[in-house]
Amino acid sequence: MSLANTYARYPVEFVSGEGAWLTDSKGERYLDFLAGIAVNNLGHSHPRLVEAVREQAGRLIHVSNLFYTEPNVRLAERLCARSFGESVFFCNSGAEANEAAIKLARKHRPRGDVIVALNAFHGRTYGALSATPQEAKQAPFAPLVPGFRAVEASDVAAAVDADTAAVLIEPIQGESGVNVMSSELLAGIRAACDEVGAALIFDEVQTGMGRTGSLWAYEQLGVVPDAMTLAKGLAGGLPMGALVIGPKLQEVFVPGDHGSTFAGGPLVSAAANVALDVIDDETFLARVRETGERLVAKLQELPYVVSVRGRGLMVAAEINVEAPKLATRALLEQQLIINATGATTLRFLPPLIVGADEIDEAVDRLKKLDI
Repeated sequence: MSLANTYARYPVEFVSGEGAWLTDSKGERYLDFLAGIAVNNLGHSHPRLVEAVREQAGRLIHVSNLFYTEPNVRLAERLCARSFGESVFFCNSGAEANEAAIKLARKHRPRGDVIVALNAFHGRTYGALSATPQEAKQAPFAPLVPGFRAVEASDVAAAVDADTAAVLIEPIQGESGVNVMSSELLAGIRAACDEVGAALIFDEVQTGMGRTGSLWAYEQLGVVPDAMTLAKGLAGGLPMGALVIGPKLQEVFVPGDHGSTFAGGPLVSAAANVALDVIDDETFLARVRETGERLVAKLQELPYVVSVRGRGLMVAAEINVEAPKLATRALLEQQLIINATGATTLRFLPPLIVGADEIDEAVDRLKKLDI
């Protein structure tokens, strides 16, 4: 196999998709409840997204960031208007967005530490990996970037001091099992940062773009960060990340501080504008909340489910059997795509356009497994 041995891939080759469904090279159809890991928020082959990408590709795919393009400027203005933002730095992934956020924090308070929560996941590039306190991911690549302090989420506020540059935290930890941070906990961190002048940065790479039933997860928390990182669902399936910068940090970056060759190009920006057109709609977001509640209720009916947690269509189920084996069996025996984030944790991230009947179908397929 010519591919680098960095993924434990399943023996399935997908060739096409539509809505919440994928088709493999043998013609088998699969119900997709992972959505490219919260990337395909509009599902597969959404007609408006496909048309926008085709049209933009026929006009202009790439120019240097030494110049403006209308799709990119319009997208930046929309992201700022629909958040606390004053400006946006575009990049190509969530890890890159977090790298930009770390640089922003370090320039804001030179030599200050960045505090992160245990079990966090912020990416695999060196700065983002150093902010990801998971031994199995970090150990093979030591020494890592210094200046990060990892504590239990409940202890983050108490850890903030005069030497803190920023707190980088996920409102809901995705890769470690959909661990929801409470409004009270985040409000305490906000107050602690304000007291010493540190920045509060939310990693909304997985929670953003409607995943939790609001455009951004912070909108449901009553806590506004100083910056947030975005990616995954931002461009509807094309690679795009962003760092949204609020007033407190607006003047930190100057020309030459950071950059990216491909970031924010007209093609991905056109896709992201369509994704915003569809998702940033209260009727659409209300439906995400409703279908999320249905998914939670249906999962609770399964005999091996101990508990269910999450928000919107970002859901995890704790089970009393081996989650990795069950996820594999769901794929190979029932053509249902889910994933395990731990020994007893299943994660569900269906496209935001998923229907109630598809929610029911997914759980029915899980019921058919002989557990």
